[in-house]
Amino acid sequence: MATARPLDEAGVAGVVRRAAERGHTVRPVGSGHSFSDLAVTDGVHLDASAFSGITAVSAGGPGRSRAAVRVRGGTTIGELQEALAERGLALAVPLDLREPTVGGALAVGAHGSAAGHGSLSDQVLGMRLVDGRGEVRDVPRADLDAARTALGALGVVLDVELAAVPAVPVRVTRSSRPLEEVLDPAFWDGHDLAEAALFPSSPTALARWAQYGDPAEPTDESDAEEDADPREARERTVGITSAGATGRTALGGAVVVERALPRLAPSLNRVVSRLARTVSATGAGHRVLSDPPAVRYEQTEWALPREALADGLRALLTGLADGLETGLPVRMRVGPSESGWLHPAHGRATGWIAVRVPRGLDPGPVLDRASQVLRDHGGRPHWGTRHDFAAADVAVAYPHLPDFLRVRDAYDPDRVFTNPALARVLGD
Repeated sequence: MATARPLDEAGVAGVVRRAAERGHTVRPVGSGHSFSDLAVTDGVHLDASAFSGITAVSAGGPGRSRAAVRVRGGTTIGELQEALAERGLALAVPLDLREPTVGGALAVGAHGSAAGHGSLSDQVLGMRLVDGRGEVRDVPRADLDAARTALGALGVVLDVELAAVPAVPVRVTRSSRPLEEVLDPAFWDGHDLAEAALFPSSPTALARWAQYGDPAEPTDESDAEEDADPREARERTVGITSAGATGRTALGGAVVVERALPRLAPSLNRVVSRLARTVSATGAGHRVLSDPPAVRYEQTEWALPREALADGLRALLTGLADGLETGLPVRMRVGPSESGWLHPAHGRATGWIAVRVPRGLDPGPVLDRASQVLRDHGGRPHWGTRHDFAAADVAVAYPHLPDFLRVRDAYDPDRVFTNPALARVLGD
């Protein structure tokens, strides 16, 4: 395996062209955040990190009307959101991870949690890439739904035109809520952004929700419930996450204990759930929603039809309560229907359920049980996480797969961008 780090478009095209001539494969590689094997290859890893930054902006109108931003594919999500903020802009749905690149996030369908606004892929207005023959191409509108979430199968993304909106303060609240409350559609539909984290053994969920504010509203302020200790409120000022600063520390500690004494996991998880007090913060969305992980973990995530979300979650919690509960909560999010032909939310309003296992534990039993349960509820896997989908499953789950394969044949007829993971899910 070799790694190429070209410095310009001609360099990218040259790497792909030489690989094709020699019968080698090429896989674009982002930040390495993905839990899947999509970037694994014994050919050439193409590192596009030299291609970063915003190159053009066309301003939108007043309110929340959209602007268009041209950004290079090697830009990280963190860099993108900070650069947008400097220009008074933001993504319609802030993303809470900083490390993935724009190209990598689009390839796997990275998403936030908003019932009314789509993922990063849904914001794509245009794209330019290097195809399997080493040619630079502007993706025409007819092929855009193939390119939005393409698993790296069409080419190396050079730059993308994305929709952005004027930045406004985001008011984020984090609180412990009854399980049935966060399973009610009213919770998800009643907020601009919402998500929840749940343990099988706990009757409460760690919920987080947000509303877009007035542009004149002050930012970067936090407050806790009225009876909270002022020192605790100050602790929570930095990072209002799904578990909070204090909860995140407790979560990490619980995971360490669980590795040594797995039978204590349910009791420790109930304690962690009770630690969450009502805390709020107002600021730039990508900052107040920042959610750094407490520990390293393996993950599977599945996109269920929105109407199956509550039943699927209940079945999953029951399945994991049978000796498979870990020190990390199940994460639940939502999103609207997407147009991308291979996006897991294609064609249906979606509920996302993620199951995580701390590094150091065998993830197989937990992730296998989760995959089985969520498959049974109509789930499609998030492409950037561990899953067992094969070509036959993809053919059933994605009605536009033939259209995608037609576009793939035009962009990469010799399969320069293939690898075993793609062959497994696309059938070649």
